[in-house]
Amino acid sequence: MPKYYPINEEAARRAKNANSFSDYVPGSATAAYREMVDRAYTLGKQQKGRVDPMYHEKIDGLIDRYARKLAENINQCNLIDARVPSILIAGGSNFPVRKKEKQNAARDKNMGEYMQIEGLLDKVRSTGMGGISADDDRAVEKLEAKLAGLEAMQEEMKTVNAYYRKHKTLEGCPVLSAEEIGKFQSSMASDWRKNPVPYPSYLLTNNNANIRRTRQRIEDLKSQSEYAGWAFPGGRAEINEGENRLQLFFEEKPSEEQRRELKSNGFKWAPSQGAWQRQLTKNAIYAAGRMEFLRPEDGQSPYQLQPFARKTEKDMTR
Repeated sequence: MPKYYPINEEAARRAKNANSFSDYVPGSATAAYREMVDRAYTLGKQQKGRVDPMYHEKIDGLIDRYARKLAENINQCNLIDARVPSILIAGGSNFPVRKKEKQNAARDKNMGEYMQIEGLLDKVRSTGMGGISADDDRAVEKLEAKLAGLEAMQEEMKTVNAYYRKHKTLEGCPVLSAEEIGKFQSSMASDWRKNPVPYPSYLLTNNNANIRRTRQRIEDLKSQSEYAGWAFPGGRAEINEGENRLQLFFEEKPSEEQRRELKSNGFKWAPSQGAWQRQLTKNAIYAAGRMEFLRPEDGQSPYQLQPFARKTEKDMTR
């Protein structure tokens, strides 16, 4: 179960009264906070299902830190909002402009801290995933999970911005909690842009660039060959993906016995290529492995050198 930290309900009430004509609903700040922690807890649970159990304690620690820091940030935000009432509440006569400026500066700092706290959730998403090396046999799976997260983030940002442009408010936005709405409202109130939106365009642009890069990495990894060539005494085996052939090149003409064995294993002489070859399949690798004179110089079987074989072995040892 999630661990919650206390929310200062009195500060939340005073902040509401200082900035809104509507009454504060007792317990609403705590409820909004707990909703955010619950979402973080769900994220942590999902991440633990993807990674090795050795990372579970670290994920739990990040979620607890998020819950604690978030409570501190919310309480501080409410204290700041209660310092100076909105001009709509207090009226323009003798309005404390300098105090309001200091309040806005404090809000900016508080929002910056909030963004850092939200960054803890990114750490949760990356825990146990490493840098997603191309040598990792689960690289595509991990990158696809990362891509799904980036795409979900992009859709949420677009949805929130579209809702705001249509309604001119974030109140009632279905993808945001009450606390998140409050954070955005405070941030936009002090934004220097003429027509601020919840998510500035640069955030969508940067995230979209990350999506494109991640998609390209996935495509590159998926297009990598499952096969690898090797050297054998007196020649080499090459993977010709363009021709879809396993090709054998000999420094000297194979003996009659070797030629007979090559033919019996499905290899044919291709004068245009200067090689003995057959269609590139796993069976071609198996066939080459049956011929002792094609064994790699290190004594391994051609099969053992193949990426698909190494992946199968790793899967079996999990």
